Amino acid sequence: MEERRMKLLGEKFPSMEVVTTHGVKKLPEDYEGKWFILFSHPGDFTPVCTTEFVEFSRRADEFNKLNTQLIGLSVDQVFSHIKWVDWINEHSDVKVPFPVIADELGRVSNQLGMIHPSKGTNTVRAVFIVDDKGIIRLIMYYPQEVGRNVDEVLRSLKALQVADEHNVAIPENWPNNKWIGDHVIVPPAANEELANKRKEQIKNKEIEAFDWWLVHKPLNK
Repeated sequence: MEERRMKLLGEKFPSMEVVTTHGVKKLPEDYEGKWFILFSHPGDFTPVCTTEFVEFSRRADEFNKLNTQLIGLSVDQVFSHIKWVDWINEHSDVKVPFPVIADELGRVSNQLGMIHPSKGTNTVRAVFIVDDKGIIRLIMYYPQEVGRNVDEVLRSLKALQVADEHNVAIPENWPNNKWIGDHVIVPPAANEELANKRKEQIKNKEIEAFDWWLVHKPLNK
């Protein structure tokens, strides 16, 4: 029986071979050196899922610029995915550029915790953001009746990459936080010496802070 334990942040994405609309792929190995976002949808030819696929497709170039590939998934068969993708290509103003995993036996979905029994036998709207080392960095779950916000998926991806690159933390709704704007947060002082140093820096107006434990700065500073 496939493992049903929910995956946790910081864990390695499990190695698996999957059938997709772009052929057979091996995760995460085929995406080594790249980030990828695996998102599941309850079913092909369903209204909410279709709106999501149109928007993910429309924004795919923005993800590509962040060294990130999109991957869809549901428990439908590959021929159903192909027909649905063709329908979207024909009836919207975008082409679906990313692969869609055909998980008809639910092997991948069960392994990743995408099927929640109280919500039926289809996959819920799960999102896994996986970094360029194959580590699961963020997980989101939405119910079948509520579509995702692609802006938030993209914002979260950018925030993770900025946090990694600059060793900072990211405030609520960054870069549009209503309190500190587009500033990022400096990691809190880990000892008394650094805390006291920051108190002096605040007193001398050398850093921007509300207190020694809440220091913020522009990203490029």
